[in-house]
Amino acid sequence: MRNIAIIGSGQAGLLAAHALVKAGYRVTLYSDRTPEQWLHESRPTGTATRFDLALQFEYELDLNSWVDDAPWGDGFHITFCPMLGNRMLTVTGRLRRPFVAIDLRLQSHQWMKELEARGGQVRIESVSPRRLDEISAEHDLTIVAAGRADLCNLFERDAARSVYHTAQRQLAMVCVKGPQMGFDGIPLLPVKLNLMAPAGEAFWVPYFHKDAGPSWNLLFEARPGGPMDRFREARSAAQVLEVGKQVVRDLMPWDEAWMRGAQVSDPNGWLVGSFAPTVRKPVARLPSGRHVMPLGDTAMSLDPIGGQGANNGNKMARNLVECILAHGDGAFDAQWMTDTFERYWREHGEATSTFNNLLIEPMPTAGRDLLIAQYGSDGRFDNTSGEQRLANAFVENFNDPTRLTPLLQDPHRMRQFISQETGRSWMRAMAGGGLGIAREEWRQLRGHEPRHPLVHGYKKAA
Repeated sequence: MRNIAIIGSGQAGLLAAHALVKAGYRVTLYSDRTPEQWLHESRPTGTATRFDLALQFEYELDLNSWVDDAPWGDGFHITFCPMLGNRMLTVTGRLRRPFVAIDLRLQSHQWMKELEARGGQVRIESVSPRRLDEISAEHDLTIVAAGRADLCNLFERDAARSVYHTAQRQLAMVCVKGPQMGFDGIPLLPVKLNLMAPAGEAFWVPYFHKDAGPSWNLLFEARPGGPMDRFREARSAAQVLEVGKQVVRDLMPWDEAWMRGAQVSDPNGWLVGSFAPTVRKPVARLPSGRHVMPLGDTAMSLDPIGGQGANNGNKMARNLVECILAHGDGAFDAQWMTDTFERYWREHGEATSTFNNLLIEPMPTAGRDLLIAQYGSDGRFDNTSGEQRLANAFVENFNDPTRLTPLLQDPHRMRQFISQETGRSWMRAMAGGGLGIAREEWRQLRGHEPRHPLVHGYKKAA
């Protein structure tokens, strides 16, 4: 029986550990905190929204104990503001299958305990580079899934695949309770996303909190130096929420009433910081000459803007386990590690990274064409219009970025897609959307609120 070490007790490392134990491998997971420390003393490491394609791996491993309790989301409601105060257009798209975001502290607590119950070993220690070398000598394969902690620096930055050298956003996140689980006029439970080109982005994500249960995770992505960049001095969850409410009042007043009663879910439920999105080489050579490989955020650190971090980790863990099983008794050498990552990059990684980076930058021409042509989407379950199909296709790309990302970079292919989905020429589809957008732009110029598509009479109970 082959012996595998995994460094890190976050989502990707625990999924890989569970899958390998299920397949009959001896697995030792090294964690810098106990399950109880994860639950009671830690901060969440992210929102960890997962869509269907990533969730399937968890279902197969029977790691979904909160399936009946968590608030399952249906899609996205997106407001695009090319200038502050100008709500130019909205997108309300439904996913084919729902998404969920689980408090990672609760998740790691449960999954670590379950791993031991299923036969895996869990060792509590903080692993240094020197200790990592010792661990690698004791195992057939050592996997580093330590997030963006210091061990990730053992893996060289891949300059060809890492677009950015510096952080593109200043990030702030806080877990809150109080706001109603939904929005009037929006007939689904969405990620509500405000895209404000001069300022950054703000996300309201349905969330299953370790104490509060169904609640919200608020994420602010501020452009450095812009009008949303106010969180750097925040030193507590209460301060992040206080600044967040000010930001909403000033930049997104249409959401101010919804957020007014928000309260902090727990004192540790917050983050503030920044990092440069980075793709790293899939092999690190230790002083002894032995090799280790990265997994999850250690291999690919993605800006949260596309909600891809946890999804990327799940898909990468599945790829890794499949390659381990297929390799049999072969040596886990540097070439195998490289081939394993390259397989993932071809099948998922490149599209995921590209889609995420497209959202960081101004939308390319093909993406703007899609957003104009879909205008009129309202998210109704029975809406089968061409506009709704385009909106649904856009949000489905968050589940599987291989679907639409190539088209978002190719105006010719995108226009063919628009014609296919709407049943009319792309010019007519864009003209229809453009007229609706122009009408609401004119209303705003006259000092009125825009009347973007909503389902009138739909009221979400508090």
